[in-house]
Amino acid sequence: MAKVNANQLRKGNVVEINGKLLAVITAQNIQPGKGTPVTQLDLRDLSTGIKTTERYRTTESVERVFIDTREFSYLYAEGDMYTFMDSENYEQISVPADVVGDQAVWLQEGMKVEIALYEGKPVSVSLPQTVIMEITETEPTVKGQTASSSYKPAIVENGQRVMVPPHVSAGVRIVINIAEGGVYLERAKD
Repeated sequence: MAKVNANQLRKGNVVEINGKLLAVITAQNIQPGKGTPVTQLDLRDLSTGIKTTERYRTTESVERVFIDTREFSYLYAEGDMYTFMDSENYEQISVPADVVGDQAVWLQEGMKVEIALYEGKPVSVSLPQTVIMEITETEPTVKGQTASSSYKPAIVENGQRVMVPPHVSAGVRIVINIAEGGVYLERAKD
């Protein structure tokens, strides 16, 4: 552990406050017109999953905990546990659903993810920025609907709804930006 100024914290860092480990969800430096600048941290308790917000003067020190981050491959889900395999030593690890979070819907078998471990316990899972999925159903293209700004709803293989351009039809594989909540980027080049 090391003491760092609050304004040096970024998303994904883990801090210890009052004996609890908290993951930084967002870190925002606020410069008011008058007064001292502050850093607002949205935090998630790693043991309970409860989210809190803390404010610190930018010069205040916070205990930062250093985390071991390794690459894992996603294997399968069972109940509310997700199983991953370490890419180096092939050991398996089970991660609770609340650690994986809402991004679990985008997990695909064999997907490479980054898992942050603190004392061997998983504290966060980071998926890649994009994922390739096949469209299972979408509305048919309406003749003459070529405006590039118009989009239509489509359902991809994991059941998620994505807005796609009118020229994209069912059966097409597309690249989805999951970092921005499931936004169509382009057709897959495979």
